[in-house]
Amino acid sequence: MSKCKPPYKPLTNFEVSDLIPHRNPFCFVDRVVSCDETHCICERTFTLENSEFFKGHFPAYPVLPGVLVVETMAQAGGCGLVAAGVYEQGLIFLLATINNVKFRRPIRPNEKIRMEITTLRAGDKLVRQCGKAFVGEELAAEGEWCCMLLESSDIKLH
Repeated sequence: MSKCKPPYKPLTNFEVSDLIPHRNPFCFVDRVVSCDETHCICERTFTLENSEFFKGHFPAYPVLPGVLVVETMAQAGGCGLVAAGVYEQGLIFLLATINNVKFRRPIRPNEKIRMEITTLRAGDKLVRQCGKAFVGEELAAEGEWCCMLLESSDIKLH
């Protein structure tokens, strides 16, 4: 487990909305447990009630789609960097690359996922991170990714 200590009380889903622009149904971080400049721990529970995709993704044996596991880890990484003050609120983190992803066990409905994220590089335009997703103490997935950083003011809506 990461050694980062919470510099504040854990952040809940309501407060997570201050950190990243994602909103339901595509905000996949319930809680920021702890963070510092290079590590963060976040949690998420996908339930049958809050996750429509379970109805169609192997309906007889519903599992969390792998791409959503990666997205969940990336969102956790962005939350941690903003919560730790590395970046200001209002940035948009867009996945640029995904590497070395391995899925070790399926994630089922109602299982709490703990994401442990490490920031490898935090620059002005790009962030490189790696992370692991656990269910209990069991490793479910791991991987590396890079995100482009955009100012929300730079986004032009059509």
